[in-house]
Formats: sequence, C-alpha cells, structure tokens
Amino acid sequence: MAEITGDQRVQSEVLEGLATAVNHRRWFVELAVPYLGDDPIEIGSGLGDYALEWSQRLPRFTATEADPDRLVQLKERLADQPSIDVRQMLLPHNDQGHYSAAVSYNVLEHIEDHVGALRSMRDLVRPGGAVIIIVPAFQFAMSPADIATGHVRRYTKKTLGTAMTEAGLTVEKIHYANALGLIGYFMATKVFRLMPKEGPIVKVYDTLVLPATKAAEQLVHPPFGQSVFAVARVPA
Repeated sequence: MAEITGDQRVQSEVLEGLATAVNHRRWFVELAVPYLGDDPIEIGSGLGDYALEWSQRLPRFTATEADPDRLVQLKERLADQPSIDVRQMLLPHNDQGHYSAAVSYNVLEHIEDHVGALRSMRDLVRPGGAVIIIVPAFQFAMSPADIATGHVRRYTKKTLGTAMTEAGLTVEKIHYANALGLIGYFMATKVFRLMPKEGPIVKVYDTLVLPATKAAEQLVHPPFGQSVFAVARVPA
C-alpha cells in the first residue's frame, strides 16, 4: 500500500495491485458464472483480468472500457484471445443489444447517473437476460482511497436494489460479500489512509483470510460486507 494521491496513475496502480488478489478475483468470477449465459458483455473491463477468466468458460465474450488509454492496453492484452471482442463503451448511452447478460464489477460507483447507466446495461441485454453488478458497500467506508479512484458513492443492498428497480430491472438476488474485507478496508484506507496496492497486506489477506471468508459466506450471507453483489433480470 502507499499514500493516497488523486490522479489517473493511482487508479491504474490500484487495478494492478488488485490483480494480484487471485483468490478474491476467482471468488467473484464464480459468483457471476451461473447468470452469464452464452454471450455476455462486461462493462468496464479495466485490465481484462475478469474477462480472461470468464471467457475461458464461454463461447463468446465482449469486453469494454471507457478510458481511451486503458482501452489500448486492454486490446493489446486480449489480442490473442479470438473469443473476446473488445470495444469502447461509455455509460449512459442509447445503444441496443442482444447479449445474454451484462456484467459490471466496481464501475457503477464511478457514475453520477447510475440509474441511467443501469438502463443502458438493460438495453444491451435480451429479455430474460441478467444484469450482474458488484459495487463497494456502505457509505461510512467512503475513504480517501475511494475519492482518489473516482468513487461517487458506496451502496447498501437497499440503495442498489432501488437503483436497479428504477432502471426497469427485476432484482433476483442481492447480498453482501466479503465481510472481513470491509473491516480490513476500513482500517487500511480510512484509519491509516493507505491505498490498496500490491504488497504484503494484500497477499496475506488474499492467501490466508479470503479463503476462510469465502467458505463461511457460501454457508450463510453476512449482514455486511466490502461489496454488494446483485443479479437483476431484464423483463420479457
């Protein structure tokens, strides 16, 4: 971890650091798999870590990125993946699509018009398909790290569910994930004002704490967590 500053470089460093949390990523990959269908689109693919893992399980996958510089990096990284299409996409938009699902992890919290963004995702998906979302949880955990990486808000189950309903989606599943991660994030970023980056803290948590947290939460969903996971359906 490192002291927080507010620029594009910081956002890239956070993405690169979180890419080293392999167990965390695989857990969140698994959460979405049952709902992706045969031809999903990811909104905000970043460096492509999730896209690479999901595409191994699917015949077709579309990765997108809004930032032009990161889009170039994404295209370069995925150039040897024939099953992945890469395109630029900003939200909200007026595009229509027929994808089996839209999945977006840690993107909605960056967008002022989050209901409009969810409507845009809805319009990309065929009737009956899913919109799958992960966002950071609880406004009390809003820290300098959130501000430095461009977060507008954090969510509860209620606020995310309300936004999805206002966007014309039918919420099917919504729960918190990574309860111990919320405690660790709050202490690191709010109390000690550190930035989540590659380093011993992330590695120890991902190797020792995360597997136990995942196992426990597969048995019972906790009343709080670092993230909110939600699945909503596009009405027929």
